[in-house]
Amino acid sequence: MFKRIYVEITNVCNLHCRFCPGTRRPHRFMSVEEFSFLARQLQGQAKYLYLHVLGEPLLHPALPEILAAAAQLGFRTCLTTNGTLLPQALPDLLTAPGLHKISVSLHSFEGNDLPGSPEAYVTAAAQSCRTLADSGVICALRLWNDGGRQRQNREIEDHLSRTLGLDVTAIAPDVRGNRKLGQRLYLEREREFQWPHPQAPLCHTQFCLGLRQQAAVLCDGTVVPCCLDAEGHIPLGNLFHQTLPEILSSPRAQALREGFSHRRPAEELCRRCGYATRFNKD
Repeated sequence: MFKRIYVEITNVCNLHCRFCPGTRRPHRFMSVEEFSFLARQLQGQAKYLYLHVLGEPLLHPALPEILAAAAQLGFRTCLTTNGTLLPQALPDLLTAPGLHKISVSLHSFEGNDLPGSPEAYVTAAAQSCRTLADSGVICALRLWNDGGRQRQNREIEDHLSRTLGLDVTAIAPDVRGNRKLGQRLYLEREREFQWPHPQAPLCHTQFCLGLRQQAAVLCDGTVVPCCLDAEGHIPLGNLFHQTLPEILSSPRAQALREGFSHRRPAEELCRRCGYATRFNKD
């Protein structure tokens, strides 16, 4: 049983962030019927469904129905969003059954080189998250770009402080570097990382949680080992045509898992993943 499974309900996004690789795959929105079929396939395989790989899940016109379908099957759902559509989606999210967590990538602002101040964007995202947190949803405001535009990050933290009525920078981070801004409301800081790509430099990756704690399903049903294989370079099977146990018992899936067990990744893409280097042993 995995800790989480990512299900990409759409690969369409309303932004073009410089740090995001985007996709050359055909744009697609998963139908409610398709999602329900896949979710039934995943019952008993994970407790949490993360409705994201690439794409902006709040763009999906049937998101309330998808969240309801997941809850009916006993899943807790998590969303990762750039936050630009959060105020409009707030009424549906407040009544969504089974919604466990929302992560807002505040670094989307600097990632798009948008002109002007991020004040309106940050304020709307923070206010929406505070409302959701008060309703029982865990909310994480993310700045996953340490090593990037630190001046703009400080500006974003200033806006957060004014919106929430507290000094964000004065809050001591926990062991993971996260700051608790309120009940179920957090600010997460992470360094910027290199997405895996066949032409990316070798990163000397040793280990990954792919196929150990997680797997991902792209919007056409393709199963990949983790949420960073956004182009489906490591297709293990298709959940519309195979069961997950069948897919995971394939020689390629077993070789991938075995390779990480010996800290010798079997896949070229994995050896070029900047994110996975955080699992390396010195």
